[in-house]
Amino acid sequence: MTSQRLNVYEEASRCLLCKDAPCTKACKNGDPARAIRAIRFDNHKLALHWVCECSDADLERAEQSCIHYNWPIRIREMLRSIHEDDALPVNSLDKLENAPSLGIDFCGIRCENPFFLASSAVCTNYEMVAKAFELGWAGVFYKTITMQDIREVSPRFDAMHDNGTHGDFYGFRNMEQLSELPVDEDFDILRRLKQNYPTKIVVASIMGQSVEEWVLLARKVEEAGCDAVELNFSCPQMKYEGMGSDVGQSAELVRQYTVCVKRCVSIPVITKMTPNITHITEPASACIEAGADGLSAINTIKSVTMAVDSEVSGHLTISGYSGRAVRPIAMRYVLELAQMANIGRVELSGIGGIETWRDALEFIQLGCSNVQVCTSVMQYGYRIVEDMILGLQRYMVKRGITDVRQLVGERVPKFLSPDSLDRDTVIYPKFNREQCVGCGRCVVSCSDGGHQALEFDAVTRTPKLLGSKCVGCHLCRLVCPTGAIGVSKRVAKKK
Repeated sequence: MTSQRLNVYEEASRCLLCKDAPCTKACKNGDPARAIRAIRFDNHKLALHWVCECSDADLERAEQSCIHYNWPIRIREMLRSIHEDDALPVNSLDKLENAPSLGIDFCGIRCENPFFLASSAVCTNYEMVAKAFELGWAGVFYKTITMQDIREVSPRFDAMHDNGTHGDFYGFRNMEQLSELPVDEDFDILRRLKQNYPTKIVVASIMGQSVEEWVLLARKVEEAGCDAVELNFSCPQMKYEGMGSDVGQSAELVRQYTVCVKRCVSIPVITKMTPNITHITEPASACIEAGADGLSAINTIKSVTMAVDSEVSGHLTISGYSGRAVRPIAMRYVLELAQMANIGRVELSGIGGIETWRDALEFIQLGCSNVQVCTSVMQYGYRIVEDMILGLQRYMVKRGITDVRQLVGERVPKFLSPDSLDRDTVIYPKFNREQCVGCGRCVVSCSDGGHQALEFDAVTRTPKLLGSKCVGCHLCRLVCPTGAIGVSKRVAKKK
């Protein structure tokens, strides 16, 4: 059986992404930590840029300094596994300086790129937002401001991990509500942010409990010099009635509050929609009819986790779920908004499980002019925006695209209703024998969860496709841990 090249993404996912990384400190002529981070966030073709001047001795010292709790990251083997034909030249980052700008208009506001912080724990004070701006984030939807007295519980977070793992969670539950700061302090922060970072976009998120409160807060937003105001109709864990997702489920209420805010301010008004509803298009249409300039989607999804360590004085509650696990659900809602008949009058801002530039690209291709990020910043820090920017720039160069706007909504026409899909052709799986390690996972899954279309040779440890039984469902391809199963050409189904 052929020896396998190290899976660079799998190994990079083991990296702890350390602050002041010991591996880089031990390396005299490069930055292996930055190279690994590039791989982790879907930029492996650029990774060698940060280690191009490293000697074997440099990388060996870096590997020996690794503080991983199990065994050191195989830095040398990982970087050598990036085939020369699969890597961009080491000067590729220099060439990207001449790449198309990532600038894009959102609700008439010019943004330096599409990447924003979402209204959440990642943007609760001046210092945090200023740091994010310095690292390259184009703007912020500042943590929601309200007139109510907000007192948070402890603990207020929980996460979904694979068994026995820590730190790298795929789902995140939070019971956090809105800003705990005094209203005047929040607006002073917003005023200073806009004064000190005039090219950055400052959007204030607000939530009222009455028309009077919505109007008062919206006027304060405009007086603070903010670029736009976001109306939070979607927080799933408010302790006050008539706020958050309670409002977002009512077309009548979102229309009423959007109208009153539009009448009292001249800056763009963006409404944040709740996913905790059967038909998101109903309140969204009401917002559009009321004059909203943009729609943000989605906020967190109501959920339950049951970890004892996350109990609050022995009790639990329903609260919001986020992280990469919710991304397909978020994209479903964004797609539904993009397909609305009257959507051309507003801009979309996508939220939900975005970690990499490719995640962001998918939201853009579904119609979003910008994206908002929260949970992945909480996991990995503001620094992830560097790879978002580089990845999107490289993608545009590769496709010869000169304007991000060319990507907005380009894949929406590909989505059809189930009854319109092609049901007369099939694509069979294609097996790469050199890449197969003989684990038999594909056979187990096809036998017990598919169409019994695979046989397993126990002597050679190889799967065999039974063409007469295969329906082209591709379960085998999805469970293969080595990527040894690909796709063949689409052909007509046999009669």
